[in-house]
Formats: sequence, C-alpha cells, structure tokens
Amino acid sequence: MTAQTPKAKVDFNGWDGSTVAAREIQKQLAGEVVLADDFGPLKLIAGVDVGFEEAGRITRAAVVLLDAETLEPLEQTLARVPTCMPYIPGLLSFRELPAVLQALDSLGQTPDLIFSDGHGIAHPRGLGIAAHLGVITGLPTIGVAKKILTGQHDALGEARGDQVDLLDKSGKIIGTVLRSKEKVRPLIVSPGNRVSLKTAPQLVMRFVTRYRLPEPTRLADRLASRRDEKRSRTLPDQQ
Repeated sequence: MTAQTPKAKVDFNGWDGSTVAAREIQKQLAGEVVLADDFGPLKLIAGVDVGFEEAGRITRAAVVLLDAETLEPLEQTLARVPTCMPYIPGLLSFRELPAVLQALDSLGQTPDLIFSDGHGIAHPRGLGIAAHLGVITGLPTIGVAKKILTGQHDALGEARGDQVDLLDKSGKIIGTVLRSKEKVRPLIVSPGNRVSLKTAPQLVMRFVTRYRLPEPTRLADRLASRRDEKRSRTLPDQQ
C-alpha cells in the first residue's frame, strides 16, 4: 500500500506468543479504537478474509479491492504464510493478521474502508480481528461476522434491512444484528475502527447486492476459501 504500511506493526507490540500476553495486548489496543465516523468519500473499498491450506499449516489471506461506486473488482492479492498459532477462541487476530497484513501490503492502492470477515468491537475484550486490523493500520474497518461471539439481542424481524442492537452483559451496545437478505441468517456487524456503531450497518447494507454478504467480504471469502477453484474441479469437462 502507498500509505500507512501495516507490516511495520506485525510484531503485535512485541508479543511473546503467550495467550496471557495476547489478551493483555487486546485490552490495551481496544482503548485505541475510534468509534466515530472518521473517513472521507469512499472511492476504494476492500474485503478481507482468511482460509487455511495443508490441514491448517498455511494461512491464506485474501484481499479484494473494489470501486465503491460500481463495485467492480480492481485488484486482488493473496498471501500464504505458515500458521503461527492454533485456533484459540477470542484470539483469532493473532492467528490470521500476519497473512492479512502481508496481503494488504501488496495492494497498489490504499482502501478508504476495509470490510473484514470477523468481529470488530463485538468481542469479549473489544478487539476482534476487524478492530485489531483497524488499530494497527490506522484504517477505517468494519467487522462482518456470520455468528455471534459474545452478546445478546432482542428478536429480529425477517425483512431485508431489519436490525437490532447487540448488547454486552452490562447492556452496552457493541454491534448490530442485521438481516441483510430476507429470511436468511443475520450478520453480526460491529465497527472495527474509525466507524461509528450507527454507520457500520448502513455501510454494510450499502454494499449488499443480491447475496447475504456485502460484496467486499463475499468476494474475499470466495478467494480465501478457494471456492471457485474447488467448483472448477467438480464441473464436467465441457470441451
């Protein structure tokens, strides 16, 4: 990227690899999250997602850059790095961000907003992968997750665009449960950094087309999961 190169902070504040230290870093960085709309006109948006190869030994991060007006994909990058730690609930960012940061750094242009598959502040310590990514890069980010990690909410309507607040144990709003498409499972939307709680679901709906996921994370998900490659291997020979 041309600005705010993320790889400079890939050491996670000198993290020693322990889960105790990782949780302390999360608490520290959660205090740096900006929950206000602090971004300009959206010209370039990006989707980020992560998959794994070789039985989890390789982390595969995908970034897709799109034109914010037309939703035309402009660029995509992949990074494959050795997986640095096992899956530990609540510490996903430490497992996935090394590859994500490398993929982002390969982009030719800096996105104005990043949609990350995962949580923003809707996290037990307020720092899911989208929030972690936003703080260490300084970029505006939104978390778009497929299921709840923490929190509770009231009943949600079935219509497209219906939403209810996601609340922590104290009753504080930490995100939005959003029905992006009629009668499909809702998305869990929460700000990552430099985006407000109110605006985050609005931006998600702005970039939802006919699918459940907004286009940035939908396209990144296809690339990270290698879904197109797997599909092509199962199609009959048409020649």
